[in-house]
Amino acid sequence: MSIEEVLKTSIMKNEIKKNSFRNANNNVRIGVMGGTFNPIHNAHIAICEYIKSYLKLDQIIFMPSGDPPHKKKTLSKHHRYNMVILSTSDYDGFVVSDYEVSQENKKTYTADTLDYLHNRYPNAEIYFITGSDAINSIESWKDFRGNFKKAIFVVALRAGIDQEMTLENISKYRENYDANIEVVYVPQMNISSTDIRQMIQESKNIKGLVLSNVWEYINELGLYGGADR
Repeated sequence: MSIEEVLKTSIMKNEIKKNSFRNANNNVRIGVMGGTFNPIHNAHIAICEYIKSYLKLDQIIFMPSGDPPHKKKTLSKHHRYNMVILSTSDYDGFVVSDYEVSQENKKTYTADTLDYLHNRYPNAEIYFITGSDAINSIESWKDFRGNFKKAIFVVALRAGIDQEMTLENISKYRENYDANIEVVYVPQMNISSTDIRQMIQESKNIKGLVLSNVWEYINELGLYGGADR
């Protein structure tokens, strides 16, 4: 089966999962995993599996960013969206939303995304998953005070990040903004999108870092300066 056929099948499966979940009981716990996913890799999937189990979430929605206001250069949002679709296709508890990538010629902000999710799932409890770097800079986000009222923030802590500073900031947010923040210590996986992009440019093997169909998609389209560009 060609990668185009695999992608088409994965998109159909995602639509079925989204419709099935939306028609289920609305009193659910939904995790939201946003990001550029440039590209999505196996650590993203593993961390979400861990958090879903740890917090007993009913579903995790992957939300690839459209035109992120904090990042200047990223791969086309449509390619990044397709790779997330390919990565999550075989996971019943994971669905992918195109809300942010469908916002044409518009910067996408977490505040708007949370409003959209509350409208779509009015009775759901929303858990917004983020990392140490993001939570430490959250006061620079649009309407960050409002965001704390719209969702429970889940901070995935890993080794190698300044945990002391992160925990101090979390305490400050709880005290100053009445933020509801869950801290989850996730398994350490030394994988980063930056390293993967560099490895592809250097024609190095990224087997085991991304799913095989994601690598096939990257290679066939020559993304990130790959061999078939």
